[in-house]
Amino acid sequence: MSIEKNIQTVKDFFAAIGRGDRDGLLALVADDIEWIIPGKDWPLAGTHRGHAGLKDLLETASKSIETSTEPREFVAQGDRVLVLGFARGRIKATNKTFEDDWIFAITVRDGRLTNIREYVDTQALARAAQMGAAGPA
Repeated sequence: MSIEKNIQTVKDFFAAIGRGDRDGLLALVADDIEWIIPGKDWPLAGTHRGHAGLKDLLETASKSIETSTEPREFVAQGDRVLVLGFARGRIKATNKTFEDDWIFAITVRDGRLTNIREYVDTQALARAAQMGAAGPA
């Protein structure tokens, strides 16, 4: 696919996230999708594989976090699309807020996302998820 089509596929993916459209998300990702979220000590960290892993991730996210995600810039070469963005949210269990500048490195093949690797502020997210600590992250 062309770089422009890959970028549009990724934009469609983020639009589906913004709408909370799980079926739309699943239609845009490969059956063997791998989504890697670094870190520990916060609910979404880990490697999530396949549609089942993505469904589990989305379920965990809806139960544990409220967030608004704003993709701001799309940079592409070949089958790779880097997305630079910003998120603001709240961890439900602690009621603590966070702000996070992030980059997603996404691979698109045959019109579907096959790999997502998040580069996020894991410390801000871990602080917000930590029980008993004071103040926003």
